[in-house]
Amino acid sequence: MSTQPLLQRTANKRIALPVRVEPKVSFANERTFLSWLHFTVVLGGLAVGLLNFGDRVGKISAALFSVVGEPLSFNVSQLLTKIISTAMAIMVYALYTYHWRANSIRRGGRGPYDDRVGPTILCIALLVAVIVNFALRFAEP
Repeated sequence: MSTQPLLQRTANKRIALPVRVEPKVSFANERTFLSWLHFTVVLGGLAVGLLNFGDRVGKISAALFSVVGEPLSFNVSQLLTKIISTAMAIMVYALYTYHWRANSIRRGGRGPYDDRVGPTILCIALLVAVIVNFALRFAEP
């Protein structure tokens, strides 16, 4: 009988094992992408509704969904263009994030796959829009 152990390990040798990625990870990525697209459609619909059926305060609130730094304009076609460009920018960001995650999953990356920048910026922008809307609505005589 031998005194050597059955499985010997060497200090400098690493064994590469294939990492199997569950299909539910890819489906979760697709669900996240679709929820971002759903949100952009709701945001665009809200802005178009404010523009079409709102008064002066509604138009200012709709302008808050436009690109930051642009002067407020009450021309409906200009505001609609800004709002559509904002919704499109969010859609492009969602598409970029989806492809980045999909490539990482395909390569067997270990993550993290979370996105802390996009939702944070979006929530802050929506919070500012809602606060300004309430402030203007209650300041109105």
